Amino acid sequence: MKNLLVMKFGGTSLGSAERMRVAARIVAEEQKKRPVVVVVSAMSRITDLLLDTMRHAEGGNRAAVEANLAALRTRHEETCRELLPPRKRAAMTARIAELIGEFERIVNGMAMLGERPPRSVDEAVVTGEWLSATLISEYLTISGTPAAAVNAREVVVTDAMFGNASPLMEPTREKARARLLPLLEQGVLPVVTGFNGATADGRPTTLGRGGSDFSASILAAVLDASELWIWTDVDGIMSADPRLVPDAEVLPAITYAEAAELAYNGAKVLHPRTLAPLVEKKIPVWSKNSFAPEKPGTKIVPSVAAQSATRAVASMSKVALLSLEPASPELNGVQVMARALDAVARANVEILLLSSSSYRQNFCFLVREEELSRTLEALEAALALELAHHYIEQIHVDRDVGLLAAVGEGMQGKAGLAGRIFTAISRAQVNVIAIAQGSSELTIAVVVRRDGLEKAVRAVHAE
Repeated sequence: MKNLLVMKFGGTSLGSAERMRVAARIVAEEQKKRPVVVVVSAMSRITDLLLDTMRHAEGGNRAAVEANLAALRTRHEETCRELLPPRKRAAMTARIAELIGEFERIVNGMAMLGERPPRSVDEAVVTGEWLSATLISEYLTISGTPAAAVNAREVVVTDAMFGNASPLMEPTREKARARLLPLLEQGVLPVVTGFNGATADGRPTTLGRGGSDFSASILAAVLDASELWIWTDVDGIMSADPRLVPDAEVLPAITYAEAAELAYNGAKVLHPRTLAPLVEKKIPVWSKNSFAPEKPGTKIVPSVAAQSATRAVASMSKVALLSLEPASPELNGVQVMARALDAVARANVEILLLSSSSYRQNFCFLVREEELSRTLEALEAALALELAHHYIEQIHVDRDVGLLAAVGEGMQGKAGLAGRIFTAISRAQVNVIAIAQGSSELTIAVVVRRDGLEKAVRAVHAE
């Protein structure tokens, strides 16, 4: 289908009846010009509420479960009353009750088991997206834009890594085109749940952190879309976090590689995996603000002409630095590193930065704070013998750190750039703990003390 546009709306862009009206208006205007597929998140804070409900069920706290279920019903029923005309409310309220009832059934099973099986979590947590898709598709239809809610379990095929699944692109291409193209040809706008999919044999899965963006890029790729628009609550991708750097600016255009690096290093606009399905087909992405749709946003493309050296500074404060050191130089440090990294990979943990020395063969790496306990468990299991016999020093964990990353394709081959970055950090009287720069020269990553992170970000951005 020619000139197809895929749009994704985040939770804040759908956080109330008024925000849903705005989103529907944006969609309807574009749908008059060309075919559109919409991908939606849950309403703001709903996913956290669902996860909290499941935790309470596992712990046997029935009162907290009931309170959360009541809050879930109230939020969506109030949105229904504000969004839809009286004649449509009864049917939608019944549908909301049906969807929440299905969630409650799964939660009750968790309460009986006293645990949260990953497969059940993946099935239950997408209730928020399904409620959003149901509400906004109904509103679009009664407003004159025929629409249909589609559960991504019908169109996105993944592996069986529950909680952080990866798409299988060819099966997804077949199922998505079979399900969505007939709707588009009939003039019906598909509203697809973000964040989820299913294995080839139908078991529900989710795509992990920020997965709704990823869902949209997967569908854009398999449907051969001309563009992907990601609607958030910010004006685009910025040169730094504006909460830390008041004079941060919106970048009019950046490359796929720069956007991916910024996302990986803490920028909160795009999921790190979002761009991967789009690169081969060179599908451009726009990051836009649904609260100010008239603003142009940031365009993400394969290349940008006449770049300055450093485009942006990303940062992340909720991280931890783990250090491993062989107790004797006779121990093969490379083998220790290989086993440690293999254990971390099998625990499905992302390493944000890796730095090593030569003679002592010690090394350190950075992980997100929420993945620290899982990382330690994996390392202690994989290196149990060496740790027990003191062939390796005890794993050292430093939680009092932050990550800063200077990103830009124009940094390649720029002599003295790293020196300027470190000098700027030094002038701010912040100590550098670890450094990493890949051979691509796209990113210079630095670990500093957490209480100096904001000063370092401002200093590097100014430089």
